[in-house]
Amino acid sequence: MTYVVTALGRSARGRIFTALALFAAGAGAAPAGASTQGSLGATSTGSVTITASVANRAQITGLSDVAFTNVDPASAATAAQNNCVWSNTATKGYSITATGSGTSGAFTLANGGLSVPYSVQWSGSGGQTSGTALTAGTALAGMTSTAANPTCSTGAATTSSLIVSIAAANLQGMTSATSYTGSLTLLVTPQ
Repeated sequence: MTYVVTALGRSARGRIFTALALFAAGAGAAPAGASTQGSLGATSTGSVTITASVANRAQITGLSDVAFTNVDPASAATAAQNNCVWSNTATKGYSITATGSGTSGAFTLANGGLSVPYSVQWSGSGGQTSGTALTAGTALAGMTSTAANPTCSTGAATTSSLIVSIAAANLQGMTSATSYTGSLTLLVTPQ
């Protein structure tokens, strides 16, 4: 086995050391606008650059429970409510995903083995009684909030509408004097 040893002269080693030192200094160089250090004197002044950013966030508030009590099964039962959705993205955009408590997230109300389906609609404006039909577990994208803050305590009091309905044909399949219950989860994602 052969080993090759190369001896560098003092000036060559110095040039390599200088090049490495300059590379290291450049790699760790402070970005433009970075802090400056004060100098020794009667007074000394330094400065720092301050930056801040926030993560994408959203919030939904103003939701109320829905109760269809002793409704006439001759016609559909519908309940609409106003709520507040806030998003802090540049476009104030968000998506909404609804999931029911039925099998695989279905929109159903149940009592033991009895069940009844319901439908869910969403509107990107307050005060609406109809909107875009939601499919369980599927996001409705492209919504835009008008909320000034997460709870709509200033500016627009409501930004959207949730509409829940049970069709007459489904009401007619329900057993009288029997309460059917379920839950609806609304997931808001900033976009």
